[in-house]
Amino acid sequence: MAYDLSFAKKVYKNSEMGHWIKMCMQCGVCAGSCPLGPYWEHSPRQLFQMVRGGKEDEILKSSSMWMCTSCYNCIVRCPRGLPITHIVHGLARYAIEKGKVDPSQPTARFASQIFWDNITSTGRVGEAGLTMRLYFVDGLGKGIENGLAMKDQALGMLKAGRLNPLPFRGKIKGYAGFAAMLKKARELEEKKGG
Repeated sequence: MAYDLSFAKKVYKNSEMGHWIKMCMQCGVCAGSCPLGPYWEHSPRQLFQMVRGGKEDEILKSSSMWMCTSCYNCIVRCPRGLPITHIVHGLARYAIEKGKVDPSQPTARFASQIFWDNITSTGRVGEAGLTMRLYFVDGLGKGIENGLAMKDQALGMLKAGRLNPLPFRGKIKGYAGFAAMLKKARELEEKKGG
């Protein structure tokens, strides 16, 4: 059976570093290196093979791209030096652009919009504000339930100085430059897309 390369060509062109997928030799080191490997619906090498096989809907609706935590173990260990993390994030972004992401998937919502809004508003991550938005995304009742379920972890992080309880922090020094950089990136994206 021949591969359907029409989807692969779209990914190579429109997904960050997607053209590197051609270099994957299917060794499986990426899957074996990933701390979340057992929880992926499809490992990176499987995703890359599915791209080559034209499995567009199956890939773009998959939860797999949202499992990547950007630890870069896969990149460090890949014998061909593929930018696997970047490719996986590129596929996730492509799925968002195509409107294929299941909106009930919490990791997709977190990665795509809530985190972006949080970091671009001040130039840094506001842990408390980010957590509150994520917990309450499904309404007040669910937010309270989520908060109570995680209270022990939150208290532990607070005691260890790993959680800032104040939801609102000031902007980073040089925020105007950061905002200008984001504006320029948006302009370049629009120019590329148009």
